[in-house]
Formats: sequence, structure tokens, C-alpha cells
Amino acid sequence: MTFSLNDPDLFRQTAFLGGDWKTSTSGKSLTVDNPSTGEVIGTIPACTAEETGAAIESAQVAQAKWRRSSSAERAALLMAWYQLMLDHTEDLAQIMTMEQGKPLVEAKGEVTYAASFLKWFAAEAEHVQGEALVPTPDRRVIILKEPVGVTAAITPWNFPLAMITRKCAPALAAGCSMVLKPSELTPYSALALAVLAERAGLPKGLLSVVTGYAQDIGPTLTASPIIRKLSFTGSTKVGSLLMRQSADTVKKLSLELGGNAPLIVFDDADLSVAVSGTMMSKFRNAGQTCVCANRVYVQSGIHDAFLDRLAAKVARLNIGDGFDPQVQIGPLINDAAVAKVKEHVEDALAKGGRVIGKPLEIRGRFVSPVLLADVTAEMKIAQEETFGPILPVFRFEYENDAVEQANATPFGLASYFFTNDISRAWRVGEALDFGMVGLNTGSVSMVSAPFGGVKQSGLGREGGSLGLEEFLEVKSFHIGLPAA
Repeated sequence: MTFSLNDPDLFRQTAFLGGDWKTSTSGKSLTVDNPSTGEVIGTIPACTAEETGAAIESAQVAQAKWRRSSSAERAALLMAWYQLMLDHTEDLAQIMTMEQGKPLVEAKGEVTYAASFLKWFAAEAEHVQGEALVPTPDRRVIILKEPVGVTAAITPWNFPLAMITRKCAPALAAGCSMVLKPSELTPYSALALAVLAERAGLPKGLLSVVTGYAQDIGPTLTASPIIRKLSFTGSTKVGSLLMRQSADTVKKLSLELGGNAPLIVFDDADLSVAVSGTMMSKFRNAGQTCVCANRVYVQSGIHDAFLDRLAAKVARLNIGDGFDPQVQIGPLINDAAVAKVKEHVEDALAKGGRVIGKPLEIRGRFVSPVLLADVTAEMKIAQEETFGPILPVFRFEYENDAVEQANATPFGLASYFFTNDISRAWRVGEALDFGMVGLNTGSVSMVSAPFGGVKQSGLGREGGSLGLEEFLEVKSFHIGLPAA
């Protein structure tokens, strides 16, 4: 596949192992396709367990030196990397749209968002603070914060740049090294990012990008005693597996797992704000986000008007190739994703749901947005994360019922609600059992705020000052003083 890149060197089909660009000694490779066309873009090496182990060893050597660098040195490198990302926004976005499918304007937005983590943690690197205690006259205790050490990250396909910088930036800022396994569906964004990191002056071995199958790479990362922390974004099923595999080496874990986000619209909400917020939450990246509204609960007094306005907006969404500037909904990532959407819609219709507006249409991996009404808790779409542009709407009467239904899930990542009643805002905001709650907004993702969930949606937080803490260990340094 020929890209019209300003800098063709950003498109690499080799892994970045220990600071060198390599193919795999296995001689095996994976093909990567364009979800819009099914056309093969290129190949990537299928790295082995041995190559993963070598990358870990290189990271250990590099980290021993990096941990002694000053916060100013770390910040300077992150800022250089940040600027290179901004300078290559167009090329990075094109690579992302080609391998992931999202509209080019969304891809450009993700490049900017991803780069912002480098800038944020460049500043945070210089704000790591310890503490001094005087518990008794003859004792001083210094609380030190030190880098965890060598870390690993396994990142998903839906945000192939932002999910990397959200993990890598705090790791480097804290003085850690990282071995990264990107999704085999979207590896080229990760490899382009590594090219820019190398140009920014990244020390050799500090970051590796190991491409290939998860089953060949993941067990090596989890079993290695050198890896002291693993950060993963993906499904709860895989996250719990990684947790079990990491138990023998007692690693620190950050797990951002599945979601089933509720969005509640109360009678007293501003209808225009609620509709716009719902559209923002649900249809970004064709509904392929872990924080998008998966269940929409609308109070009876506003239900019909809300559906009418929402249906009008959904009808105007254009579906097609992400390089078309008129398109808002790109393809789903693969055939399995299409099959799940089809299953959820058919199940809802079989159990009494109805379509408002156009019915489901599928062309290859392009799935038309569908608005479902009369949805009930017995339907699969109420219980499972859909990951597609299907919006189910439930009707409710009373506040307590809406909150109870919203919380009736093992997941607890993101939630949203719309109201102009200040008392209700506090009641519902505190009652929703989720790591993130949005009031009168459809967005809960920003670099300066902690991102993460509760229950089966994971452990730890990314972003904000807490994002750096995840890559630090606390040491209590006790100093005994002789009697005067």
C-alpha cells in the first residue's frame, strides 16, 4: 500500500526492539488490512518470546541509567517528542485512518490528544514530591518516591496513539522504561510514534515496540520478574487473564477494562444539551469506545421529544471511508465487530424493541447508525458492551429506578446524566457506581483528570497527577539521630 505521506519514513514494517529496527527471527509476519476496503496495507513481524525477552533485558539496562537522569532531562525529551508529534499530525492521522478506519478529522484530534499526554507529563516530571516526618526527637523519616523500574504496556486498536502516550509518557517521566505491545490490528501508529521518539533523542532500549500475536508476547511480559508493572487497556476477560498471569511475580497493575456506560436524561434537563451530549458520547469512533453511552435512560416526560431530536441528528450522519471529509461514521474494525452489532440489534427486535428511523444496514464493515426504542433489561444490548453505532433508549419514570438500572452491571467505567436540578446533580452523581461521571456533558476524557473504573472495569488511574503516581514506588527512609 502506498501512503501519500509527507514523511514516508514514518511508515515502518519492522519492530523496534532494544533501540533497533528489526524483522523477527521467526521469519513469520502478520498482515494488516484497511477496515474500509479490506485491502492489505502491509505486514509486521511476528515477534517471538525470545525477542520479547531480549527487549525486556535492553529495557532493564536503559532504565538503570534513565532513573538517574534529572526531571529536567526527562521533561526535555518528552517535550521534543510532543513537538514532533504536532509537526507530523497529518501523517500520523493518515496512518491511523488507514489502519483503524476512523474519520481523518477524528484521527487528527486523537494525534493532538495523544501528544498532550507528553506535554502534561513533561511538566509532572518536575513535580514529584516526597515528604519529611519527625515522629520522635531521635528519628527522621524521609518519604521518597522512586520509579517502579521496567514496565510493560499492552494497548488496544480503537485509540492506537492516545492509549500509548497515556501510558508511556508517565512511565518515562517517572524514570521507567517500557516494552510496548500494540494491537496487531493497528501497529503502524505505534511504530510511527517510535520513529518520532527516536528522533527526539530517546535513549537506546528505553522503549521497545514488540509486534505480533498477544499469545506469543503477553506471557513473556507477565512472567518476567524484570517487568515490575503492567498497564493494559482492553477487555475484562483479557485483563483478568493478565492479572492471573502476573500473580506469580506480584506486579503492579493498571487495568482499564470493559464498560457498559449508562446515560440518564431527566425531565428537567436541557433537551438540546442532552441530545448533543448523547451524540458526542455515542458516535465518536463509530461507537467503538469503552466510555461511549451503551444504555440511554430517558424519563417519560421528555422521552418522546428526546427521541425525535435524536433521530433527526442520527439520520444526518454520513457513513463511509474515513478519508472522505463528509463522513462522520467510519467502518468497524473487523468482521467480528460487525457480527456482534448485528446480533444485538436482531435480539432487541425479537424481544420487542423497535427502530426509530432507518433500519440496520451492513456493507462490508460499514454499519449504519441505529436508534432503538422500547429497549428492556432482558435484551443483550442492555447487558453487553456493543462497541458499535447502535443507541438503545430505555424509558423510566422515577429517579431511583434510573440509578438502580444504571448501576445494574458488573462494570463501572463511565457514566453520564443530564439535569438542571442542583440537588439531583449531587444525589445522582454520588449514587452512580462508576469511576467517571459526566454531568451535562458527553465527554469524560482529558489529560488533566484521572481516567479509570471500578468493579470489573479495572484498577488504577491514567492521566492527571495520579497517572504519574502509578509508575512510582514509595520508600520510607528512616534516619536515627544520636542523643544530644
